[in-house]
Amino acid sequence: MLGLNATYRTRRVLVTGHTGFKGSWLCAWLDTLGAQLGGLALAPDTTPSLYTAATLDDSIDSTLADIRDAAAVDAAIGAFRPEIVFHLAAQPLVRRSYADPLGTYATNVMGTAHVLDAASRHGVRAVVVVTSDKCYAPPPPAGGYRESDPLGGHDPYSASKACAELLAASWRDSFCADAPRIATARAGNVIGGGDWAEDRLIPDLIRAAQAGQPAPIRNPHAIRPWQHVLEPLAGYLALGARLLAGDARAARAWNFGPDADDMLPVGEVCDRMCAQLGSRWTHDTAAHPHEAAVLQLDSRDARAQLPWTPRWRIDQAIAAVGQWHRRFAAGESARRLIREQIAAYTEAAR
Repeated sequence: MLGLNATYRTRRVLVTGHTGFKGSWLCAWLDTLGAQLGGLALAPDTTPSLYTAATLDDSIDSTLADIRDAAAVDAAIGAFRPEIVFHLAAQPLVRRSYADPLGTYATNVMGTAHVLDAASRHGVRAVVVVTSDKCYAPPPPAGGYRESDPLGGHDPYSASKACAELLAASWRDSFCADAPRIATARAGNVIGGGDWAEDRLIPDLIRAAQAGQPAPIRNPHAIRPWQHVLEPLAGYLALGARLLAGDARAARAWNFGPDADDMLPVGEVCDRMCAQLGSRWTHDTAAHPHEAAVLQLDSRDARAQLPWTPRWRIDQAIAAVGQWHRRFAAGESARRLIREQIAAYTEAAR
């Protein structure tokens, strides 16, 4: 994490999707680094929401707008004039993409095009486009997906993220000889305090604990690359720093995944998380839309070249999530809990 303060202090940074779970954690970290923050997103779509609970609106020049609205995106980026954009705004759920494929493509593909177009015309120096480990064509090769592996996607969400990758690469090759420098970031399944989203594993277990009911789990045997939310965010920040420094070699796709030992079945993560939360789970055997059985990323490039490496093992990540939610439920400040965990993670990275 060395050098991040020097890179981001007083820097004008815009985060799309800043009202979401991952965007809120990123904004909180950038705030601790002294960045001048702007945000572009829809209003929080959960109650409670981490963005509201952590009072992040006090630190961000926030614009509430839909990235499907090209004029609104252009106006927001033109007004704030960021040096770098972290593009996280998306329709992030596989199952929702089956229900709303057109909305998913419009948000994840054309929304990305709107951000890149506005960034190109308003002098933005760097853009980090966050996609997904699901952007690859199945099945994963032995050892996990490499950045050079074919893109694809069975479901509309996964395909939309593959499209966003192709769009970013095309934009970079066609229009960005000088600026902005564009990179894409592919991360695994993130967990962290303050995630109350629908249709995600940890929030489902938290709601089950609160209701005193077992959480129905669709695919307990599916294997995923689990990591604390701070892990990929550290990668995004390191990548952004390289782009801002003018390193053309960083303008490419990057994987940010956990160690191989942290590739666990969903059911095993449920067992460990339930022990933290006092919740229970049961196997939901009803028919559900297709989801990948195995996802695995090979992050050797990020480790060797950025450099970036995972710092918290899955047990540490699960313990951090459980502690966050227990302390929040006891009345502690969400903002303080975020800052404490960022500090602990940063200390572990030294």
